[in-house]
Amino acid sequence: MSEYGSNLKPESWLVTAGRPVAAGAPLNTPLVPASNFILGQERAYARDDGTPTWEALEEIVGGLESGSAVAFASGMAAVAAVFDQLPAGAVVCLPDDCYQGVVGLAAAGAARGRWRIRRLAVDDTAAWRQACAESDLIWLESPSNPLLVVADLEAICAAPRKPGAIVAVDNTFATPLNQQPLAFGASLAVQSATKFIGGHSDLLAGVVTTRDPALWQALRRARELNGATPGALEAFLAVRGARTLALRLQRAQHTAQMLAERLERHPLVARVRYPGLPSHPTYALAKRLLKGYGTIISFELHGGAEQADAVCHAVRLIRHATSLGAVESTMERRAAIVGQEHLPPSLLRLSVGIEDPEDLWADLEHALRVAAA
Repeated sequence: MSEYGSNLKPESWLVTAGRPVAAGAPLNTPLVPASNFILGQERAYARDDGTPTWEALEEIVGGLESGSAVAFASGMAAVAAVFDQLPAGAVVCLPDDCYQGVVGLAAAGAARGRWRIRRLAVDDTAAWRQACAESDLIWLESPSNPLLVVADLEAICAAPRKPGAIVAVDNTFATPLNQQPLAFGASLAVQSATKFIGGHSDLLAGVVTTRDPALWQALRRARELNGATPGALEAFLAVRGARTLALRLQRAQHTAQMLAERLERHPLVARVRYPGLPSHPTYALAKRLLKGYGTIISFELHGGAEQADAVCHAVRLIRHATSLGAVESTMERRAAIVGQEHLPPSLLRLSVGIEDPEDLWADLEHALRVAAA
């Protein structure tokens, strides 16, 4: 078994994994809308035992990191299952730049006395290494959302840990094609399959991958008890989306690099945050740890929040919408989101899709001119 679960390159694994192999079977694992099964075999009830459709998704994503995956109803359901592993009174370390859903879930648990929260700068490697010896859950995002700071996962995951501690990495922005947290020594890699894996803005799903059999069983048990099971159609669509992940990612991140470079030279743009730019504070880490720099660009405008909102309303090809990682490009002002008010007021997060690069640039340039008028 290679790092991709077979002797195949990841592009081939994405296409071939999770398919039936028996003669006469359908080429694609079908959508299995079943809650229960005829007794006498290994499957009895879907919430407990899964379905072939879920398992196809788990095989694809788990194999990318030579691990075992558990699929969930959403990215946040996957996150909640990870937090569900913590003992009472646990210490949780979160990055200072962190997805607001994770921050909200952590804050709700802290308010009920379930755990205590510490926040650390994503790029403060020494602090994270120290936290590994003192915390029950180290929760990292790299690149972070939405400031795109890259953490030194290699150094952090290698640090001595408190017995029983979990190091979990939200790998949604990088995807398993650009970064493999388990290879660095993380306990868990978490993906919002809603984003790049699904890739078409038409489903909610999450996946957690691990190489620890006990953790894998515990996550399956958490899914079973909390009912956080993926829908049959959603799992089927996520499998279909995963087939083209490598192509979509390659195209979109090539365009993202071009757009980031042009935005950095634009007179109305005050700052561009993209890991593939030499001006990015953690560019050296990104160059060393990432196989690709991703498809997300965050940039700030000189004109403040009002001008940023005007850009969002002036784009035509790019959609003014939340979320990311789909075939269509989307953009939003993140400080307008509840829980994100601390971000720079003019910061726009752009998720680059697979449209023609010059069409995207023309749309952005037009919107910037309109907003400045």
